Amino acid sequence: MNSSMLLCGVIAWIIGSAITFLYFKATENKRRSLLQQEADQLLNSTRREAETERSQILVQAKEAALASKAEIEGEAAELRRTLSGREQKLDRREDLLQQQEEALRKQQRGLEASQTRLANQMRCVTDQRAELDKSIKAQLAVLEQSSGMSREQAEEKLMQTLAVDLEQQRGSALMKHQKSLEQVVKAQAREMLLTAIQRYASVHTAESTTSSVDVPTDDMKGRIIGREGRNIRAFEKATGIDLIIDDTPGVVIVSGFDPVRREIARRSLGALIADGRIHPTRIEEVVEETSGQIDELIMQKGREAADEVGVAGLHDKIIQMLGRLHFRTSYSQNVLRHSVEVAFLAGLVAEMLGMDGNLARRCGLLHDIGKAADHELEGGHPKIGADLLRRNNECPEVVHAALGHHDEIVTEYPYTMLTAIGDACSASRPGARRESLERYVRRMEELESIAKRFDGVRQAFAISAGRELRVIVGSDNTTDEQAAAICHDIAKAFESELTYPGEIKVTVVREARFIETAK
Repeated sequence: MNSSMLLCGVIAWIIGSAITFLYFKATENKRRSLLQQEADQLLNSTRREAETERSQILVQAKEAALASKAEIEGEAAELRRTLSGREQKLDRREDLLQQQEEALRKQQRGLEASQTRLANQMRCVTDQRAELDKSIKAQLAVLEQSSGMSREQAEEKLMQTLAVDLEQQRGSALMKHQKSLEQVVKAQAREMLLTAIQRYASVHTAESTTSSVDVPTDDMKGRIIGREGRNIRAFEKATGIDLIIDDTPGVVIVSGFDPVRREIARRSLGALIADGRIHPTRIEEVVEETSGQIDELIMQKGREAADEVGVAGLHDKIIQMLGRLHFRTSYSQNVLRHSVEVAFLAGLVAEMLGMDGNLARRCGLLHDIGKAADHELEGGHPKIGADLLRRNNECPEVVHAALGHHDEIVTEYPYTMLTAIGDACSASRPGARRESLERYVRRMEELESIAKRFDGVRQAFAISAGRELRVIVGSDNTTDEQAAAICHDIAKAFESELTYPGEIKVTVVREARFIETAK
């Protein structure tokens, strides 16, 4: 029973499995059939689209081919036009070449005819020269017989006579031109120097180092000296300068050979007096602080002087020594201002002569650089300055200008002479140095006194360092014509009675005054 049921179950399972298999098989065939239909439809659709695209591509290709054909035909037509134009040009050029060839043939035929004529003329000239040589030889033979000398002897005697005559004429011409040249050169040199001096109007008054300090009270003198002189000893030790405190009221004398240290001492003492605290420690602090200020001032003055004359590229050591000249005087003239003035004058003269004005200004600015250290080193300031400039790689012209601006050596460079000229002009300018101040003042007085001699002159004022005179005349007893005559007469009087460099401008002012009093 169980076996039959089992068998029935197995058979039922097999039958179910077969039915299920058949169902799935039928479903799969149906699905495959549907897929095949979809694939066929997709293939057909793709074929139709491909056919459509192929048609479109063929159309586009035909259009592109037509466009390319039209473009190529256009280019061909343009090329044909170009070739036609070139062909025409070549035809014209060929015609031109034929014409030139024909012209050359004509010229060649003319040249051959000219050569033939020239050959004939040369034969004639040769024949004439032969006849002339025969005639000259015959004449020479006659001359030799009549003079009793050979041809060589006659030539030698003639050359000797000509040499003597030419030597005399050459010497006479040289002397004449030398005198004329000396006059022209002197006049031009005088004009250049006067023009340079007039173009550069320098300030004659220069700062000078002071050696005295004002003291408010005598009690302050005692505080400067200190207990048992410790303050004054500390001050002299810190500054290297002597203090002279005597019975002169309100003044302490600062004495020393170094102008920079003397200036440091003067400023330090002034700061101590203003502060009121005077003791050795404070003295050292103030002196150190003042030394730093003076060092900065020295560099500032050196740079300002270099910038003023337009000299660049100076070594810091040179700038420092240049700034030290601000505290140095020579014949009461500030050496730094003197150096700046020499630089300007040398540069102006150099530019008038067509030389390098910048190099001349550099030589003039640095020519007295040795005076900044002549109290520290042995030798004169030219040698000290030249050694200093040489060590700091200055050019030979600048070094030689510092060494030879006093004409103590043979001048090797023209800039040394320009520096010496500027130095002499700066030292001799009216009012520049103490020794010429009295003469300068006397000249101003002479200008005014000459003008006051003329009738109608009320006042006369010499201005611009004597280069201009202002004259005031009254309007009540002088007309415009008379004022013009007075101006002319004063100028003529200056020319005849005075000796002066440059020019003097005379200005006459006809003045009218009207005065009323309100009551």
